[in-house]
Amino acid sequence: MSETLTLTPQMGTVFAILAFAIYLFVFEIVRVDVAAILIMLVLGLTNIVPPNHLFDGFASNAVISIIAVMVLGAGLDRTGLMTRLAAYILKLGGSSEKRVVPIVSATVAIISSFMQNVGAAALFLPVVSRISTRTGIALSRLLMPMGFCAILGGTLTMVGSSPLILLNDLIVNANKTLPDSVEPLATFHLFSVAPVGLALVVVGVGYFMLLGKFVLPSARGATPEPGVTSRYLEQIYGIQGDIYEARVLLDSPLIGQSVAQVEALENAPYVVGVFDGKDMRVEPPGPFQVPAGAVMAFMGTEGQVREFCRNNKLNLNRRLEVFMEALSPSRAGIAEIVIPPGSTMIGNTIVEIRLRRRFGASLLAIYRGEEALRTDLRERILRAGDTLIVHSRWPDLQELSEDRNFVVVTDFPRQEVVREHKVKEALSFFTLALCLVLFTPLPVSVCLLTGAMGMVVSGVLTIDEGYRAVSWQTVFLLASLIPFGMAMETTGTAAWIAQQTLNVLGDVPQWVLMAALALLTTAFTLVMSNVGATVLLVPVAINMAIGVGANPAVFALTVALATSNSFLIPTHQVNALIMGPAGYRVTDFLRAGGIMTLLFLIVIVGMLNLVY
Repeated sequence: MSETLTLTPQMGTVFAILAFAIYLFVFEIVRVDVAAILIMLVLGLTNIVPPNHLFDGFASNAVISIIAVMVLGAGLDRTGLMTRLAAYILKLGGSSEKRVVPIVSATVAIISSFMQNVGAAALFLPVVSRISTRTGIALSRLLMPMGFCAILGGTLTMVGSSPLILLNDLIVNANKTLPDSVEPLATFHLFSVAPVGLALVVVGVGYFMLLGKFVLPSARGATPEPGVTSRYLEQIYGIQGDIYEARVLLDSPLIGQSVAQVEALENAPYVVGVFDGKDMRVEPPGPFQVPAGAVMAFMGTEGQVREFCRNNKLNLNRRLEVFMEALSPSRAGIAEIVIPPGSTMIGNTIVEIRLRRRFGASLLAIYRGEEALRTDLRERILRAGDTLIVHSRWPDLQELSEDRNFVVVTDFPRQEVVREHKVKEALSFFTLALCLVLFTPLPVSVCLLTGAMGMVVSGVLTIDEGYRAVSWQTVFLLASLIPFGMAMETTGTAAWIAQQTLNVLGDVPQWVLMAALALLTTAFTLVMSNVGATVLLVPVAINMAIGVGANPAVFALTVALATSNSFLIPTHQVNALIMGPAGYRVTDFLRAGGIMTLLFLIVIVGMLNLVY
């Protein structure tokens, strides 16, 4: 890079597309996967990337590897290993927060090293909730250490996070455009990054052990017992009361009205059941009309229900009779359900997803960010990280928990649909995949897909369960952005940015350049997807390293690792997932995540210089 580069029309077009991409990602005009597809199409329409190479990302090693990792993780979960793990953690940790936090955090980090960190966090969310319920430790004391260590665990192996999976493909593409004077960059093997990742996990766990009592919120988000409306629900969500039943008199104004219309009346309690004399409907759908003489089950305070019955000519029963069994705590209750990133429910209203009709759940409130929403719930557009507070029968909730568009946080009585007899097969094919990665020259995608298909063929998973395990949003996001990385390299845009950056920084030590690169990557990751930040900055990092005579692969690795430095605000998928159930506020992330962000930067710069 001794030759001075000049800005070309092609580079100008790439910069315009880059500005368009940042605009879409930062302001969330459309979903991130839709934004990525639009960017890919613009690259093709402007001929920056030849049409015959525009869809290469969908056949890339990185994309196939991510699909395989998701299927492998689902297979391990289907055998009930996560439930066993929860029991084992309880046995080891007891009810002591000082013991439970490091055991949970370290376990999640290890799991996260072999699957997507948001997937590991989603799998462990109900486990941690169960531990919270049985030990009395507030969820706010457990979920942030778990979430942060799920992110950190993604740095332990080269398949632990999307950026690290993508890195080798970006290095291969970069080798095609390197100057003749520069040796081709070597790709990384599965555990190349392990020393750095291990240091990050140790520091993360140690951080919460030493400073957790100062940086974590004190007693927010204690999980309620199944079926009980506890003080927790009243304080966090404003939901209070118990279940009452009343008979609809013949002159009641409610006759002929739909359940949705009844709940829309002033100061109306929640309708959780209707019995018309023949059929009992628990969590009746909104359009269902109230017949004369029906017995209705309401949830609310005693005063609220009494006043509603008096105003609408309902005869309130002294105790539950018709619904005694159907709505007993052993059969139904209140639950928290999180909308995870990538859910197809995002962007829809409660009416559109037909929560009652499809899933048998009555929506009581939506917890979003730091606010509990109680009004106009049917018209609220769902967002990633929303926590839905619902009343549901446990069998319906169990069915809903198997839908990957939801994460059920509440511990509830369930009959696990697991294949415990397939544990040996699941572990065997998981081990086979790792051995192929470590001891054969086969591409990582082939190795991991062999293990994934082994789980399907051996009956650990059905092929339909395998399809449902894949986050297709992540797949399309990654595959669609890969051509952008090609464009940055082939047009010389990355080299031009690197040259301008070096001119501004001047003659500084290599570790200072790495620190500046890590800080820049952290900033990008906070406002856009980690995959997008990786695609944009890895080519820049490689050209910066070439410009100062450093190791380009290490600079590229700095970027891929720094995309995991997402603790400061709840924009990362894992942080969005844990925010609602624990009742976290943005200030909680600023306080705890600010220190973690600084520690992360110090560790990766120090360890990369020490190891490489």
